[in-house]
Amino acid sequence: MYDLIVIGGGPAGLTAAVYAIRKRLNVLLISKDLGGKTNFHLDLPDQESYQVITGVDVVNKFKSELEYLKFARHMEPVVKVEKDDGRFIVHTKGGGELPAKAVIIATGARQQLLNVPGEQEYLSKGLCYSALSYAPLFIDKDTVVIGEGELALRSAAELATVAHHVHVVGTSPEARETPLGQKLIQAENVTVLEDYRVARVAGNGYCNKVIVQNPDGEEMALEADGTFVEMALAPNVEMVADLVERDKLGFIKVDPYNRTSMPGIFAAGDVTNIYAEQVLVAVGEGVKASLSAYDYLLPML
Repeated sequence: MYDLIVIGGGPAGLTAAVYAIRKRLNVLLISKDLGGKTNFHLDLPDQESYQVITGVDVVNKFKSELEYLKFARHMEPVVKVEKDDGRFIVHTKGGGELPAKAVIIATGARQQLLNVPGEQEYLSKGLCYSALSYAPLFIDKDTVVIGEGELALRSAAELATVAHHVHVVGTSPEARETPLGQKLIQAENVTVLEDYRVARVAGNGYCNKVIVQNPDGEEMALEADGTFVEMALAPNVEMVADLVERDKLGFIKVDPYNRTSMPGIFAAGDVTNIYAEQVLVAVGEGVKASLSAYDYLLPML
């Protein structure tokens, strides 16, 4: 019986597991990999590593510690968590059944893809999914934002404060009617391409061109120093979907102590309904969840 099982090896899960180890808990981290979304980052032809703060260095320290402590990790996907007689049973893909007194869910969220030619080829090479992280790199440069909702509008608005020009592709009529949508339509360095869709992305080692298509099938090429896909995130909550309360978008609801609606289950990072999908935010949330779980477990130790 483990004191604590942490599900997920990204920024939140890594920090939660390391803090639990330092509290001398019998803890196991279960994940298909270590590092999560920090394993993917945007590369640009003229980018220097010092130009952007991503939190990767912080996460890598925790990752190295877990790689060293082999007894504290199990590399396998989790398929389901069940509550059984006051404890939790974590079921892994390979058929394992691991019992624990408490569980931290730190499984993150997955980005919706465009599924167009060139996307996989240029992923992280001029094409990425987080303008919030990389906007400062695009001063006086040309950018493209793809997405239909609020996330795309926010990203375009942030880029517009520094970029030479921003093309916005795929926004919905409802999004364009919002105050932020109207601001973008009126901005001198923003072009909102209504009713256009992305046909493919292209480049010369790095994505530097987005081919869009209007409703009549006519194509237009947008030159871009950086392209951002900003579509809605989908939380990875399948293993606890029937155990914890979630918001209307499916993210796990947590209180300020990272407690879920189910006593003994905690959650941290992008899988939750907290503000801002950022590595350093997830790191802090992982610490909070671990400390909160420790307080919960203290009477049982």
